Amino acid sequence: MFIHIGDDHVIQSKDVIGIIDYSLVTSSTINEEMLEQLKAKEQVVVSDEELTKAVVITADQVYYSPLSVLTLKKRASMISTISRLEDYSEASDEE
Repeated sequence: MFIHIGDDHVIQSKDVIGIIDYSLVTSSTINEEMLEQLKAKEQVVVSDEELTKAVVITADQVYYSPLSVLTLKKRASMISTISRLEDYSEASDEE
């Protein structure tokens, strides 16, 4: 399944390692250093840093998202719920 994380970025839900509030990331010098190193390696996708509310971490990239952590969590939860639903479409087609 996929998650739309804002700014026309869609990633696979299985690739998400973590979603962190941007204010927590910027308040930590260790996190800031990590992001600077990843920016130097061109592994950070930033659309508009002023609008960033969350940081989405995958194995290959780090995305700055304009969506809040709560919104991203809800989207990930919906995908998880949808993937657990049984497919009844075949049963209704036979009737």
